[in-house]
Amino acid sequence: MAKPSLPQGTRDFSADVVRKRNYIFNTIRSVFELYGFQPLETPAMENLDTLMGKYGDEGDKLIFKILNNGLADKSEKARAGFEKVLEGKNNTDITERALRYDLTIPFARYVAMNHGQLTMPFKRYQIQPVWRADRPQRGRYREFYQCDADVVGSKSLLNEVELTNIYATVFAKLGIDVEIRINSRKILAALAEIAGGADKMTDITIAIDKLDKIGLEKVKEELLQRGLNETQIATIEQYLNIDGSNEEKLVQLKSLLGENETGKKGIEEIEYVLDYGKSQIANHTSQIITDFTLARGLNYYTGIIFEIKAKGVQMGSIGGGGRYDDLTGTFGVPNIPGVGISFGVDRIYDVMEELQLFPQNVETGTQVLFFNLGEAESKTAFGLMQQLRAKNIRCEIYHEQAKFDKQFKYADKKGIAYAAIIGTKEMEEASCMLKNLQTGNQENLTQHDLLNYAF
Repeated sequence: MAKPSLPQGTRDFSADVVRKRNYIFNTIRSVFELYGFQPLETPAMENLDTLMGKYGDEGDKLIFKILNNGLADKSEKARAGFEKVLEGKNNTDITERALRYDLTIPFARYVAMNHGQLTMPFKRYQIQPVWRADRPQRGRYREFYQCDADVVGSKSLLNEVELTNIYATVFAKLGIDVEIRINSRKILAALAEIAGGADKMTDITIAIDKLDKIGLEKVKEELLQRGLNETQIATIEQYLNIDGSNEEKLVQLKSLLGENETGKKGIEEIEYVLDYGKSQIANHTSQIITDFTLARGLNYYTGIIFEIKAKGVQMGSIGGGGRYDDLTGTFGVPNIPGVGISFGVDRIYDVMEELQLFPQNVETGTQVLFFNLGEAESKTAFGLMQQLRAKNIRCEIYHEQAKFDKQFKYADKKGIAYAAIIGTKEMEEASCMLKNLQTGNQENLTQHDLLNYAF
């Protein structure tokens, strides 16, 4: 029999890890609620046509498709269908559903189905797992959680400002110093217009999005392969070499894009967010940085885009998002603008582990272990334990009568801070021996005092 194993790119989480992850989830959730966002959950799987074509060619390849039931009873159709799938074509005889790739498209589908009943602007947050058939590596998994906040039904740039502040607030609470990098897809559209034409925008953004991974020379090679000429690539290279402070970068950008109207609108958006950020982000350690190399390779973005990088650690982005002014149009409901951000919890966890940012008490589970010293003693202990639980003190009783050493070892392995010991003497005196297992100190308390002890 083969040894049990996990699918590649997935993980089990022990109690300590779950508690740390919940600390991150709860921190993010509390800030979402603080800013007036409402929770939403959608199914793990969507109809395939809901997802396909929304993430670009690269993203579509990473969608986990689910085989239809009963294929064994349709062997001829299945065989023909598989041949089409191998050619890169979808076939409803083989698959009609897929695991969700992100939370944004399912949200857009939800809005398209329910927009008549929603109060606009509609502000929702969603914390659920997503799946991508990616190559697993550090910080990149095939199953992982996303935490999204989106606003639909408003074109106001105040939403971008609020989302920027949500990023700053969350990472300040988690203790992570970050760079909030911003760009605008309008600026990238303007670049495409002056370097190859608007029809080249997807080719240009896909190549630029790989800059951090493959470097400038490889990006230029890819642009050449995508049909751009040397002059056009030289313009893009000049764009990618823009550097300096936010103000200096904007001066260089304005010079490069000239009077391009799309570019002017993109620059105005950036300047609006930066202007608010000078005063609103000042109380946090986060920095807003204009990064015109930022492309985010998803086709649905139309305006401001975000990407979050943690300082002091080698890690990919730990958050990202942007404006998508016609995402619901793909579902037959046009003209509902939206903007959203996402937190990459798995990468945030890895950053906090590496930088040792988790609070010491975040892993605390059981606070008090009641020893089991016999049937009568355990009944008394059980009654006290229930009263402590009613006061939100986390406690448990050892499952059977056993030697002291065995019960102490159990408490030690679980990291339990206190042992409550009630023997024959303590029962007669209505008392309890309470031992601090971290310091070794012990005190003899009345059972009344135990119930009011500051654990």
